[in-house]
Amino acid sequence: MREYATQMEAARRGIVTDELKKAAQKEHMTPEELMPLAAEGKAVICANKNHTCLDAYAIGSMLSTKINVNLGVSRDCKDYDIEMQKVMEAVNMGAHAIMDLSSHGDTVPFRRKLTAECPAMIGTVPVYDSVIHYQRDLDTLTAKDFIDVVRLHAQDGVDFVTLHCGITRKTIEQIRSQKRKMNIVSRGGSLVFAWMCMTGNENPFYEYYDEILEICREYDVTISLGDACRPGCLADASDVCQIEELVRLGELTERAWEKDVQVMVEGPGHMPLDQIAANMKIQQTICHGAPFYVLGPLVTDIAPGYDHITAAIGGAVAAASGAAFLCYVTPAEHLALPNVEDVRQGIMASKIAAHAADIAKGIRGARELDDKMAEARRALDWEAQWECALDAGTAKKIRDERRPEHEDSCSMCGKFCAVRSMNKALAGEHIDIL
Repeated sequence: MREYATQMEAARRGIVTDELKKAAQKEHMTPEELMPLAAEGKAVICANKNHTCLDAYAIGSMLSTKINVNLGVSRDCKDYDIEMQKVMEAVNMGAHAIMDLSSHGDTVPFRRKLTAECPAMIGTVPVYDSVIHYQRDLDTLTAKDFIDVVRLHAQDGVDFVTLHCGITRKTIEQIRSQKRKMNIVSRGGSLVFAWMCMTGNENPFYEYYDEILEICREYDVTISLGDACRPGCLADASDVCQIEELVRLGELTERAWEKDVQVMVEGPGHMPLDQIAANMKIQQTICHGAPFYVLGPLVTDIAPGYDHITAAIGGAVAAASGAAFLCYVTPAEHLALPNVEDVRQGIMASKIAAHAADIAKGIRGARELDDKMAEARRALDWEAQWECALDAGTAKKIRDERRPEHEDSCSMCGKFCAVRSMNKALAGEHIDIL
């Protein structure tokens, strides 16, 4: 029997949990340094007590930036084996979290397989699963039905749940009056909005928030407060709907902390580059430093097929400005369910963005490999370069496919290589070019 309910309660009571100890080590911190951040809610350790194979990490703006990978089957792509292949590829590439966003089929076995076998943090969006679980139309579901699915996910070992608690019936009138270009683009947010419109009832995740907090406290589930009104295009960024919901999420954050329940706050999806830093600061103020979890943000709307790049640009700025958790975006965003190669490209783009931000923030040890890479390049030591590379396989493949005539150079510069020339010049050697 644990002597604490949640990681937050343990930190507040001065208890060093195994998860906190592991997370601190990965941050090059002592448990004593990480503990006050967890106690204050500025860092979360998503660790459901039923997820026994978890390799724990901490998420917070002052820590290394973490990456989430969205997966799951749909009606058009139903193969759970392929999804599990994506999971393992994501874990092998260094993803810190996997979100199962399945919207078709029997989701229970896949979710339980994830929490039984996957060491990454596992997240879900229970409102998606509600329609699937009950096999009933949305407007026939009750508030109790939604809450029971949250409990089911908690029992299954899910570490964090995205809940769209911040929209209310007032939001219905706002959306109708504000004339957004893209209305609501959050899938979960749109389902809650539609349910309120059809039933005339208040958002159950808002109305019964205290009951949800009791469930999350019992299983140590972190609430990721979903931003139903996140902008889905540049024109809707930083509008009244987005900011008013954020204010409500700040209030809900404090209510969760009163029950020792950990909280992350989700942030914008599409946003002009010049607005990102300000949005991060506003979130930190309104939500009292709770970790911010962003999708991108995508900095332009016109790059389908390349949105992993538009998201990486925005993600680097967001994380350098205070975001703690980046949700990856793949080349298939807005187009299709990502395949294994899409997942791979999305993860690499997010890893680059996160690493660039960590260097900018001065995270301990963040620049260590960069400095080693510089030394390896100066020495023209290719094997040492592979050891430093984020994706050594791709780097080696490119070089092997276009091998140079002389091994101490590459096929672009050959003997014109600046590094080679400088090494020889400084050593007093003859520099042969032709």
